[in-house]
Amino acid sequence: MPCGSGGSGGIVPQQAEVSMELSVNIDHVATLREARGGTEPEPIQAALLAEQAGASGIVCHLREDRRHINERDVRLLRELVQTQLNLEMAATEEMVRFACELLPDIVTLVPERRQERTTEGGLNLVEQRELLRGVIGRLQEREIRVSVFVEPDLEQLETAADLGADIVELHTGFYANATTPEAVQRELERLLNAAEFASALGLHVAAGHGLNYHNIVPLCRIRAIRDVSIGHAIVARAVFVGFEAAVRQMLELIRYGRTLPPLTLS
Repeated sequence: MPCGSGGSGGIVPQQAEVSMELSVNIDHVATLREARGGTEPEPIQAALLAEQAGASGIVCHLREDRRHINERDVRLLRELVQTQLNLEMAATEEMVRFACELLPDIVTLVPERRQERTTEGGLNLVEQRELLRGVIGRLQEREIRVSVFVEPDLEQLETAADLGADIVELHTGFYANATTPEAVQRELERLLNAAEFASALGLHVAAGHGLNYHNIVPLCRIRAIRDVSIGHAIVARAVFVGFEAAVRQMLELIRYGRTLPPLTLS
C-alpha cells in the first residue's frame, strides 16, 4: 500500500480510472485560527492549496455559533474556489437565506448541536420530513444541489430520494471508530449495502466523517461511493508535511484503493 511523500507519480498506473473524488474540509484550519483569535492560519489559503494539489471540491461548515468558519470565510471561498464549494449547514431559516444569497455549488444539510465537538451523526429525515422538503425545494429553486448527511440506513435513504435530494453523504463515523476486524467488516458491509441501495434510487453517493489515512483504502472498494469528504485528518497531517502534500497523499491512497477488487457482501 502506498504511503506517499507528496509526489504524484508512479503509484497508480496512468490508465487506472479514478472514479472517487476528494473534497477537503477546511473547518479545522479555521479552528486553529480561532484558538488564538488572530488571522493565522488562513483557511482560504488552505482551500486554494487543496485545489492546487488535486482536490475536487472544498467543504466548510458555517455553524450557528461560528466556532470556526465565519461569513467572511464563506464569501471569500465563493469568490475564489475554482472546483466546487460545498456548504455544510443546519436546516434553519437563517442558513437557508444565507445559502440562497451565497449560491454555493452544493449545500449539505447536517444536524447541529451547540455542545457537540463535531457532527455526531446523520440527520433523521423521517422525523423532519416536511421541514426538509421545504428547505430542499427552496435551495434547488436557486440551482443549488442538495446533499443530506445520513446514517447508512435504508429507510433514511428512501426518504432522501422521496424528498428530492440530489446527493446522500453517508456517515462513516461508526466505521472509523470500529476497533476490531469484525466490527470494521460489519460497518463496511453496512456502508456497501447502503451505498448500492442509494445508487439504485438514483442518488449520488458520498461519504464522510472520521476518514483518515489508515481507513480510507478499504472504503474505496465500495464502488457506489463516488466522493469522500475529509478534513481533520488532512489538517492534522499538514502540520508535519504541508497542506499540498497532505492532500496529495490522501489522493494517492484513494487512487490505490480504487485499483483493488470491489467490496462484496460476505
